Amino acid sequence: MTHPHQPAAHVPADAPALDLLEKGGPKDGQPQFSSRRLFMQLTAFTGCRDAQKLAAGLGAHAGVDYVLYEEAGDPTGVAVLAMTEDPALLISAVRRDLQVGPFTDLRLKPEFSMFGRTYSLGYEPKLEDWLLERPRRVTCDPATPWAIWYPLRRTGAFSRLPRSEQQQILKEHGTIGRQFGDAGQAGDVRLACHGLDKNDNDFVIGLVGKELHPLSALVETMRPTVQTSQYIANLGPFFVGRALWRTPQKP
Repeated sequence: MTHPHQPAAHVPADAPALDLLEKGGPKDGQPQFSSRRLFMQLTAFTGCRDAQKLAAGLGAHAGVDYVLYEEAGDPTGVAVLAMTEDPALLISAVRRDLQVGPFTDLRLKPEFSMFGRTYSLGYEPKLEDWLLERPRRVTCDPATPWAIWYPLRRTGAFSRLPRSEQQQILKEHGTIGRQFGDAGQAGDVRLACHGLDKNDNDFVIGLVGKELHPLSALVETMRPTVQTSQYIANLGPFFVGRALWRTPQKP
C-alpha cells in the first residue's frame, strides 16, 4: 500500500499486461482461455443427530450445488460442500441456508473450513469442462460417495525452484493420480486457495471414490514423493466423510 506522502509507483511501459485468464491446451488449433471458474466451500458441523433432515434445509438456488457429508471421525459430524461460479452466493444464499432450520442447533467445526477455486495448468483439452463441470461430476456422482478433503501449503523453497524442476516434481504426483484414476479407484478435485485460507494454505484437495481404502492408499502412496517429503510445509487437517445427499444433476 502506498504511503499518503509517497508518490504512487508507476508501472513500467514495457511491463507485461496483467493476465488473469485460465488457459487450456489448443482446441482446433487455437489456444483456449476462460475467465470462468468454480468456487468450492466446505463447512463442517458437529451435534447432528439426524443428518437426513439437513438436506431439506439446503435450498434449491440457481447456480449453487451442494453435497452433504456424514463425517467418519465424529458420530454427530457433518459437512456441507457448496459449489458456485459466483462467490457472492456463498455470502448470501449459502450463508443463509447454513444458519437456519435444521442447522440452527449445530456447532461449527472451523478446523475443517476449506475454500478454494478451480484453476488450470495450461494443457487441459476441455478447459471449461475442467474448470466448471468436472468438479461437479466428481463430487456429485452417487457411485463415488466417499471423500477425503484436506488443505496443503508448499514451502517457499518449492516456489524458488526453476519452472522445469517444479514440473518434473509435479509430474510424479500426476502419474500416481492417473494410476488410481484409470483404475477407477479415486477421482480428485484440486483447488487453489491463495489468500482465501485463514492458515495461508496454497491448495485444497478433494479425493473421491467408491470405497474409502483406495483414497487412504492414494495419500499413503504420495508420501515418499519429492513434493510431499521435501516441499510440503503443512498438510491437513483431513476431513473424511461419506455423501448422504447431493443436489440432483442435470442429465
